[in-house]
Amino acid sequence: MAVTLILRSFKITPRFSLCRHSSTAAPATKLFINGQFINSKTKDFIDVHNPATNEVVTRVPKTTQNEMQAAVDAAKTAFKTWSETSVLTRQQVMLKYQQILKDNIHDLAKVITLEQGKTLIDAEGDVMRGLQVVEHACSITSLQLGETMPRIARDMDAYSYRLPLGVCSGIAPFNFPAMIPLWMFPIAVVCGNTYVLKPSERVPGATMMLVEMFKEAGCPDGVVNVIHGQHEAVNFICDNPDIRAISFVGSDIAGRYIYERGSMNGKRVQSNMGAKNHGVIMPDANKESTLTQLVGAAFGAAGQRCMALSTAVFVGEAGNWLPDLVEKSKKLRVNAGHVADADLGPVISPAARERICSLVQSGINEGATCLLDGRNIVVPGYENGNFVGPTILSDVKPSMTCYKEEIFGPVLITMTVDTMDEAIQIINTNKYGNGTAIFTTNGATARKFTNDIDCGQVGINVPIPVPLPMFSFTGSRGSFLGDTNFYGKAGINFYTQLKTVTQMWREADVTSTRPATAMPVMR
Repeated sequence: MAVTLILRSFKITPRFSLCRHSSTAAPATKLFINGQFINSKTKDFIDVHNPATNEVVTRVPKTTQNEMQAAVDAAKTAFKTWSETSVLTRQQVMLKYQQILKDNIHDLAKVITLEQGKTLIDAEGDVMRGLQVVEHACSITSLQLGETMPRIARDMDAYSYRLPLGVCSGIAPFNFPAMIPLWMFPIAVVCGNTYVLKPSERVPGATMMLVEMFKEAGCPDGVVNVIHGQHEAVNFICDNPDIRAISFVGSDIAGRYIYERGSMNGKRVQSNMGAKNHGVIMPDANKESTLTQLVGAAFGAAGQRCMALSTAVFVGEAGNWLPDLVEKSKKLRVNAGHVADADLGPVISPAARERICSLVQSGINEGATCLLDGRNIVVPGYENGNFVGPTILSDVKPSMTCYKEEIFGPVLITMTVDTMDEAIQIINTNKYGNGTAIFTTNGATARKFTNDIDCGQVGINVPIPVPLPMFSFTGSRGSFLGDTNFYGKAGINFYTQLKTVTQMWREADVTSTRPATAMPVMR
């Protein structure tokens, strides 16, 4: 399954393939079912484009109903033995897997850049944040501990323990081709479940490499399976009676649909959706550090991340820093992701670029001021790419479309208010609750902000407060549907169910330790 043609621009021959079938046209990505990479029998494919050039790099099959059912059947069969495998065996697979991932970070990053467009250094960060979840999964011997209480009554004890659910499924987005799948199947599988994963049809390559590495780490056939597609695949996952739980990360529309349809069919669903993350800049903040962090958090990954800091709220005299923010943003270098000095690459598609530019224009039409306009940027040698340069809008009001919509591009909208209380009111009124940040050197200010703000994840002088895996990703309100969040203790709880045992062993029934030698007397 050599793919040197696909990665020619990177001049590498990866140890792990992209699991694609070569043909006279663009190579087709394979399915992964019951431990085997197979060619789909479908005649319906989706073209995957390099966002920097819009050249087709692969074709993704719309998996047939029979093939999707085969993936579930394989997972269901594998569950019978995998769920009974010792926790130490599952831990050993994860320990091997995390080392294989470490050894292949660079190749994974190159594939991500090819299909998704982000810079190589950002793509490596994508893999690293997913790897941290795998490393945390290696602690399963502690994470899956139950609870006991002896002597709850005379001669009675009680204990509970966590059991796997069965076949689970994940539906991943395009913006983090490695991290989000690694949020999903490693946690599920280490708990004893089996998995059917549907990566985004825009970025299949990283997932195919991830499961090939997992197979090398010792994952038995059928424990993890990969299907591809769009609406039909999503509906199949939501409706199939053998799938017990669904993890989703993506847009609001898809997230609500999956949550409602999956829940209606009796499945557990965790759904991470859109966001509008605000950064509040206090006048006493460290100016240089704050502005540098704002630029990175707003424009990194071309703004295509649910935790991007897309709205800056300047309090009082901090509003005078806007010209300096613009100057810093102008210095960012826009280029194809594999170019060494690129700070941000293209957005995922021409449609995404058009939507971003349209939302910027709507802001201008509604009264915002465009301090920095990156809509007409041209990258030499990549004139057909989906590039948008750093863009800054000021004088934005909460009623404007550019504020109410998640732009999901390299656009920072800015507001100015007189007090922190006004900033808090704006944030708490917004429908989303994914994350927020405050920049200040005053501990009392930070404490008040943390207590009063209604968001799931708060950063203090940290612009993108994504928790490490020993905690959980705790987006809230309009950014999350479900009862239990991703990874950490919450992730373990999502992928397991409790069984509680209450037992009675009467002390009077204890077997005698000495033989009875006296003549039995009948009474």
